[in-house]
Amino acid sequence: MAEKYFGESTPKLGFGLMRLPRIEGTNTIDVEQTSKMVDMFLEAGLTYFDTAFVYEGSEETTRKALVERHPRDSYTLATKLNAGYAGCKNAEDAKKELEISLERTGAGYFDYYLLHALGKGNIQKYDDYGIWDFVKEMKTKGLIKHWGFSFHDTPEFLDELLTKHPDAEFVQLQINYADWDNPTVQSRACYEVARKHGKSIVVMEPVKGGALANPPQSVQEILKAAEPDMSFASWAIRYVASMDGILTVLSGMSNVAQMENNLSYMKDFKKLDESELETIKKAQKALASVNSIPCTACHYCTKGCPMQIPIPAIFAARNKQLIWEQIDQGQADYDRVTQGQGLASQCIGCGQCESACPQHINVIERLKDCAAVFES
Repeated sequence: MAEKYFGESTPKLGFGLMRLPRIEGTNTIDVEQTSKMVDMFLEAGLTYFDTAFVYEGSEETTRKALVERHPRDSYTLATKLNAGYAGCKNAEDAKKELEISLERTGAGYFDYYLLHALGKGNIQKYDDYGIWDFVKEMKTKGLIKHWGFSFHDTPEFLDELLTKHPDAEFVQLQINYADWDNPTVQSRACYEVARKHGKSIVVMEPVKGGALANPPQSVQEILKAAEPDMSFASWAIRYVASMDGILTVLSGMSNVAQMENNLSYMKDFKKLDESELETIKKAQKALASVNSIPCTACHYCTKGCPMQIPIPAIFAARNKQLIWEQIDQGQADYDRVTQGQGLASQCIGCGQCESACPQHINVIERLKDCAAVFES
């Protein structure tokens, strides 16, 4: 039977290779544990792996844990070209990323190739550098099987991009039940624009950087009452995987336990039924009443911070207070993460972080709040 949309038959759980496990006490990726996770994923009949040029160490680990250990036709691999990161100065640099990614992974070709994190703030570079024509040329050469882009901006801008570039085969969007009607992220509206253009969707941040794996107590109570044995993360991932037009849902698993949990409900995936969708609506209402900072710890903000402020770690400390009312623990975490680094009060308001933030957080104002709470 022909597919109703591109990628309909693709297994609905993808392995996001951004938040890989680390060797205890270091920042070194644990290749052995990653390899075990890769094996578990493939043994469950799942196939989609996602990395990126700018994920430090990820493409090299993909070679060691996946490419060198499994037949090339047993999996599909996605990576991304980022024309907006600090090291990319011109068109030559941008186009060379594909060559470097192929060298790092040893994959021979990429099943999916994405222009990375498109938005109004960086689109000019992709246009000026001729990247749209470049990826199409690389597809004709067989180095790319399918191409699309990941996106962090307004639905109006997404509509504009898809109108200008109708041959993009898919888009990658941040969709989760917390952001579905969030007026800043606008997950619902972006999803509807993509489907209006007939595009398949790869979902990123379905668990919102781990936040929905450990949601506020009010949300936990709702989900546990509905299904006591189901993990909180499972609700989030199954919610987006149940939507029409989904190619796959990326989960950035960081250890074997997370992989085991995800496989327990995605190996034989079943869409949410009407009763479960009603439970999600209740959870969304409860979430809307919590004044937390919607940071997913992607660290895009920290790379260019002139004051070297550990913004995601500071926000995590504040969220312990806002979500869990762990006042003393939040303070202790703040004191620890800022030791030898920039304090929240040292923000100079340059705005670099806000321009880089895919969640569109008002970082400067949030840091002022953190400074007032933690440094008073």
